[in-house]
Amino acid sequence: MYAQRRQAGFTLLEMIVVLVIIGLLMGLVGPRLFHQADRAKVQTAETQVKMLRGALETMRLDIGRFPTTQEGLELLRHKPSDPTIATLWHGPYLDGPVPMDPWGHPYVYADQPSREQKITLYSLGPQGKPGAGDAIGYLPADQTGTELP
Repeated sequence: MYAQRRQAGFTLLEMIVVLVIIGLLMGLVGPRLFHQADRAKVQTAETQVKMLRGALETMRLDIGRFPTTQEGLELLRHKPSDPTIATLWHGPYLDGPVPMDPWGHPYVYADQPSREQKITLYSLGPQGKPGAGDAIGYLPADQTGTELP
């Protein structure tokens, strides 16, 4: 009779052993998966910054200048109100709205030169705060982070 009951299911001890093994595996594999997800977000931000820079360069070729800081990245999507520039503008230069960074924050744009580009364009990174040290893109000279080539 005991043998029949034994085959009907798992004992509590067997279930606990299986759960402990699964927990140990997740403890080893989980951090690697989270690290890969974080790295994918950084790569997405790098790619988006380069895509936005390309759209800005295309627009600059058309209108003869980059957007002002006040005009911002929205000039890539919306025709300027200045009639002189509006006749030269051949946008929109993006297929959709200006993207947010992978952490849900807007990209920072300024018409001031960065260390390597004629514009400043970057993501604030996962923290979403200036000066956190994890910004990604073409940063102002006084900020640290991941500078793109």
